[in-house]
Amino acid sequence: MDSFYVYYRVETARREAALAAVHCVFEAVQARCGIRGRLMQRADDPATWMEIYEGVDDPTGFQTALEEIVATSGLPGTLADKSARHIEHFREQR
Repeated sequence: MDSFYVYYRVETARREAALAAVHCVFEAVQARCGIRGRLMQRADDPATWMEIYEGVDDPTGFQTALEEIVATSGLPGTLADKSARHIEHFREQR
């Protein structure tokens, strides 16, 4: 199984809008892919967030779906200046 870790910085003044957008992304991803995301924030920098998606069995389809969902979610407009979503894709070692 694969896991995706997505990290980025949120504009402090847009925190509530970002939180609402992330929850919409989670709902859409779960409906479309059957995977429930988790949200974390960096312990020493609360403006840095990470979405975690685990148990992905179709990584290509998942990443395409995630990118499409995020593009229409409003989340990109809540990111800090010069910040972008960074996606890391990991696979369980066997």
